[in-house]
Amino acid sequence: MKSVIEYENYRTFMQDFYDERKRCSAFSWREFAKLAGFSSPTYLKLVCEGKSSLSQIGVERVASAMGLVGFELIYFRALVVFCQAKSDADKRRAYEEMQEIANAHKIRVLDSTAFAYYESWMNPVIRELAPSAPGATPGDLAKLCYPETSAADVKDTLAFLVKAGLLKKIDDNTYVQSDKSIVGSADAMPVAIRSMHRQMAEFAMKAMDELPVSERNITGLTLGLSHRAYHRLVTELAAFRRRAVAIAAEDDGADQVYRINLQMFPLTRNKEGGKNE
Repeated sequence: MKSVIEYENYRTFMQDFYDERKRCSAFSWREFAKLAGFSSPTYLKLVCEGKSSLSQIGVERVASAMGLVGFELIYFRALVVFCQAKSDADKRRAYEEMQEIANAHKIRVLDSTAFAYYESWMNPVIRELAPSAPGATPGDLAKLCYPETSAADVKDTLAFLVKAGLLKKIDDNTYVQSDKSIVGSADAMPVAIRSMHRQMAEFAMKAMDELPVSERNITGLTLGLSHRAYHRLVTELAAFRRRAVAIAAEDDGADQVYRINLQMFPLTRNKEGGKNE
């Protein structure tokens, strides 16, 4: 599902959220309303249809139910004001706020560059690391990387990121991100990102052996799930990823680059004898 900053109608965003949850589970308008703390099971459906509106308290409840935090929460508040404003002046102020937030937290969708970008773990790491260390040479950046690498490899990575438009070089050894966040296109991602997942899984194994518990957080759960519960958890993991991106995007004091792996896979075969999807 797209980030809220790509919307100019909060009702459409809410409807897309509902449709996405419905697609992955037996989500209902009653459950959506319950999550948001409303007693009427059809209230949010009426809001999406334009037959009702959100109050200020309602905005906060709905945002919480959809897992919005950080700049996405602020954008959603402005989005509701923009759609419900009675005067042109209020509408204009809300829209200007929306544009300011969207420009500050632009999300780049990778398509043709996805394969090259996800071919090496260094691309996302250096994209995050270089802007936080202005003036650092490729050799300096190489020394900061936890998986060992060389200055030459860092230099090649920087050149690729600049050419792909993922970093901008503004001075000698000083870079800024062209977009605050990036995501992969639905078509390119499934194949392109598998290599990255494999590399990062190997790094996670090394981290368990080589890093103290104070510097890494690796946990897991073993659960018995129905097909419905599985898809509900997939949706929850997607919501967490959005919240994690929002938290990181509004953080101006990053001093390290972290990787979060979210993995859920079967440890048994389906009892009915069917294949796991």
